[in-house]
This record gives sequence, C-alpha cells and structure tokens, in this order.
Amino acid sequence: MGATGGFPIDLILFGMIAAFLVLRLRSVLGRRQGFERPTEPQPQPREGMPAAAPDARAQDARVIDAVAEPAPNRVLPDPASPVGQAFARMQQVDPNFHPARFLDGAEAAFRMIVTAFAAGERETLRGLLSDDTFRAFEAAISAREAAGEVQRTEIRGFASTAIEHAELRGTLASIAVRFVSDQVNVTLGRDGLPVAGADAVTEITDLWTFERNLTSGDPTWRLVSARSA
Repeated sequence: MGATGGFPIDLILFGMIAAFLVLRLRSVLGRRQGFERPTEPQPQPREGMPAAAPDARAQDARVIDAVAEPAPNRVLPDPASPVGQAFARMQQVDPNFHPARFLDGAEAAFRMIVTAFAAGERETLRGLLSDDTFRAFEAAISAREAAGEVQRTEIRGFASTAIEHAELRGTLASIAVRFVSDQVNVTLGRDGLPVAGADAVTEITDLWTFERNLTSGDPTWRLVSARSA
C-alpha cells in the first residue's frame, strides 16, 4: 500500500472511486429509459417466469420487468416483419406484452431451466415446462441418477439472444428464441471422472419455443420445445 507523509494513498483512491460510482448510479437510476409502464399497486411478474417465485427472484423480476429496450446482444424483429406483426396481434390480446421484456424473461428462464436440469431440481422445472417437455426432462434426470452421474453446468454469458419465430393461434401465443451462450458442461461418473463434456467454456446454440395463453391469469411462458441449433 502506497503512502505519502504516513497517509495511505490507496484510501484516497478508493474514496474517489466510491464517490464516482455513487454519482454514476444516481445519474442512471434517475434517468427515464425508453418505454415506461404506468405505476401499479403491485409489480407484475416477469414474462417467462413462474408467478409464484421466491422473494429474491421476485425482486429480480421487478428490476428486469422495467427494462424495455433490448441489450446490444438481443435482436428484436422489425415491426413490419411477419414476427413483428404477430407481436402486434399479441399486444391486442394482452396490452402488457412487450417483446423486450419477454426476452428478459426468456433469458432468465433459460438460466433457471438449464441450471435446474443439471441439479435435478424437478419442482423448479415443473413450473417452467409444459407437461410433455417436463416428462422428457424428468426421464433424462432419472437416467442420469440411475447411472450415478452428476452434471455440472455453468452459464458464463450470452453472445446473443434473438426471436426467430412468433405466432398467435386464437389466444395461444408461441415464440421461438435462439440462445447463443457460453457454457461449461461436464458430466461426472460414479468415480468422479468426466464421462461427457469438458471443463472448458463452449459456445452452444439452442432454439427454444415458449407458449402462453395470453388471456390466462398465469404470466408464465412455458417451454414446449428445446433443441440444439
């Protein structure tokens, strides 16, 4: 630690950095960003997430639900495109639907589902998957457990998240999302040695389809299809 006249310079630098961060946070939090929802008595659950979520997830949902503009790595379709027109029809059925907020929820749901599958957390998956998809995931978990294998998965980040397709059949909305993520996936056998995957970051592309009845009081978009792209 450096010092001048017996006083630590590092403390001065840390103080200056802390002051800068406080001012920066105030400027960001005090600025209105893009689309702003009207004030509501109760925060609405994030699209793509279960209605009954633990307090920590609910707090995170309130933060993410306030974001309306996509991050640089997220791609929204042109409003004049077939997908954009499908979104317009969805908003006529459910005025609270917003594509950017949907992508926020879809990305969070992707993290939760991938993590829960690796950990074998069936109850978490049950609330986020359709019945058929849950049965497929549950069968894979059971097979892994019967073999005495353990899966370790870590999502390091997303290279891109893009909406590939969207359609509305009656009040049932369906949206396909392409996730390109950096992950570490390794499956260990009974002896603790790797039997699949590797302890290295790999770019993985997935195409997931979510569905929701827009007239339902349940805000959850459930995963109905998942495949590697």
